[in-house]
Amino acid sequence: MIAAVATLAVVFAYLSLLAVGGANALLPELQRQAASFGWVDPRQFADLFALAQAAPGPNMLIVTLIGWRVAGLAGALAATAAFVLPAALLTYTVAGLWQRFREAPWRKRVQAGLTPVTVGLVMGAAVLLCRASIHGPGTALVALAAAAGLLATRLHPLWLLGLGAALGAGGILQ
Repeated sequence: MIAAVATLAVVFAYLSLLAVGGANALLPELQRQAASFGWVDPRQFADLFALAQAAPGPNMLIVTLIGWRVAGLAGALAATAAFVLPAALLTYTVAGLWQRFREAPWRKRVQAGLTPVTVGLVMGAAVLLCRASIHGPGTALVALAAAAGLLATRLHPLWLLGLGAALGAGGILQ
């Protein structure tokens, strides 16, 4: 168990420093790493992601759930701390410099380059989750309806999650 907790800590510390744009932008690499260690398969990853998104709190709760799955409470704590602390320390350090050079032309160019990359990373995460979650016409229709509902209305995402959970509980999406 100690080896599993140590491995979780190393992997999530490394990943935390790559999480430009937040944890959701990192989902494809997170899923690859979790699968390579045998922690979860793609379907389990998608399920844990859905659970993490439905729970109140930060969007990186999937890290905690993977840690819990691998090594219980110790794994959850190690994965969460390893994912939060390195990025927080780096952010604290860089934020001072970023603010100090807020009017510098190079800073504006760097930010202009980071923004579309972050959007692309989030889109890649969406495709990864679609591949793992859509396994028939019913789930495809629900995914499209949820995307349309999110984009076309001001409906809170929890209503969409609740509807999906109800459809699943009713056996409609098997």
